[in-house]
Amino acid sequence: MDTVNHLPDQVQWLGVLIFIISITCIFTAFNYTVLNDSDEQPANCHVPLPEQCDPEWNGKVLEQPSIKVSGSSAIQCYCPANGRLLGLVNPSTPEGIDRAIAKAKKAQIQWAKTTLKQRRKVLKTLLKYILENQEIIAAVACLDSGKTKVDASLGEILVTVEKLKWTIRHGEKALKPERRPTSFLMMYKYNEVRWEPLGVVAACVSWNYPFHNFMGPLISSLFTGSAIVVKGSENTAWSTQYFASLARAALASCGHSPNLVQAILCWPQTAGHLTSHPDINHITFIGSRPIAHHVAASAAKSLTPVCIELGGKDPAIILDDVKDIHQIASILMRGTFQSAGQNCIGIERIICLPKIYQGLISILGNRIRSLRLGSSLEDPDHVDVGAMISDARFSQLESLIADAVSQGARCLVGGKRYNHDKHPKGHYFQPTLLVDVTPSMRIANEELFAPICVLMPAASVLHAVDIANSTPYALGASVFGTDSTSLQRVTSEVKAGMVSVNDFAVYYAVSLPFGGVKGSGYGRFGGEEGLRAICNTKAVCMDRMPWLIGTSIPGALDYPIKSARRAWEVCSGVIELGYGLNVWRRVKGLWRIVRNG
Repeated sequence: MDTVNHLPDQVQWLGVLIFIISITCIFTAFNYTVLNDSDEQPANCHVPLPEQCDPEWNGKVLEQPSIKVSGSSAIQCYCPANGRLLGLVNPSTPEGIDRAIAKAKKAQIQWAKTTLKQRRKVLKTLLKYILENQEIIAAVACLDSGKTKVDASLGEILVTVEKLKWTIRHGEKALKPERRPTSFLMMYKYNEVRWEPLGVVAACVSWNYPFHNFMGPLISSLFTGSAIVVKGSENTAWSTQYFASLARAALASCGHSPNLVQAILCWPQTAGHLTSHPDINHITFIGSRPIAHHVAASAAKSLTPVCIELGGKDPAIILDDVKDIHQIASILMRGTFQSAGQNCIGIERIICLPKIYQGLISILGNRIRSLRLGSSLEDPDHVDVGAMISDARFSQLESLIADAVSQGARCLVGGKRYNHDKHPKGHYFQPTLLVDVTPSMRIANEELFAPICVLMPAASVLHAVDIANSTPYALGASVFGTDSTSLQRVTSEVKAGMVSVNDFAVYYAVSLPFGGVKGSGYGRFGGEEGLRAICNTKAVCMDRMPWLIGTSIPGALDYPIKSARRAWEVCSGVIELGYGLNVWRRVKGLWRIVRNG
């Protein structure tokens, strides 16, 4: 009872603790990467701060918040948490996209000739700016997406800093030419694989993490020597402009062309001009399955390779032998409700074994009831969950919940849209707990991308894995327990591109390759695999000792007998070369090869 009464304080202190840990990690990264090489010291850059970040700013509240304006092609940007107008953005036209790609292509010619030290300096300059201006960056992300400051600190700042740190520390190793083995017949050759710049690459990114989704592919492309065109979502067009200006300022302050980074903001009907453009050499797409089909079909026109990262229905399997169910419940809360559930690797299904199923329902129910909705920029001490990007899917979410209840599920908390008394124009959905969900229900198979906690019972470890693998998606997964055999079985048998053991999504914080299988996409970004994926993988076979031996083509053979004899001499020479009993026989074999051309 005492735990329940103090739950709001626990949630608040949990957020404070997470924030402190994230800041500590950030400054550790700063000290390690920025201060350790005098030749790569970051430059100072200045970017004008948006007036909307001023605490005194008080924008107009839209009567009917929407990104579309009647009678205009402009993108109307507003804050989903309160409906305040952020500004208007003129969308790019096909001609504008052509100009942006042409600028990037021209700038990339010189950028491809830069050293890795020069590229690291740009990344360190960007890192320095982020560390010194993280409050502003987080505020911009919150204004445009409706998320809380804690969500912005973890999902935007921390992971972007980690990617910068990893690329600065390990990127050169990933792109260093790699020796490859040779064969006996080709032992006089030297083989290696190189990773070289592709030219101009593109990224079409989602709105749920406007800063990190923009910066992630940009960091990799710049380090590999390519230029990048980033198409941000029309839902976060306002922040995309600011984030692009950060990257361009970092380049300019280090003496490089800011045209290496181009931001494209357009309506969906224009996006195909970018994804089918012949001067784009690779596309990273982060978004939904329906849009991915259009992107893949469009890219196929110019045979442009695509890395597709789609949504998921990520399971968290809770085994019977967990030690601290309260601690695990905290992790599950973070995994489910971060960014109001709008997280591609968020926990969408909690699959629980029988012994702790009822206990977990009780704990989660109490905690979810205590969650407070609102704008953390206006009321930072009393908000746990932010707004959703829009209210367009609210009816669909309510329908899915009602359908599950009609089939036997129980909705213990929430279940419908929320009309905020302080922010009536904001887009809020009640934090929801739905239990006794079965695999046959629609809500267990369709991606929710919402603050809805779905709890599913499982009879055994095998049954839990079967449930986890029962959807078309396979992005990430989590498993909690202590028995090493059961943990190993789950990690081996669950269908996913990534798995966290006794944690949530930690693979993303250590720059492991990121991506899924099945309906969650294909390809990987992050880590060595991600860097190499946006390079031209070039195989090079060179002479090891050109002064001694090389490859030559024999002349035409006059008749079958001569052909057979010469073939036998060549073969016997090769055999003697490798397996002769002394050096003289090896030299004789080598001479026969040379003599016979």
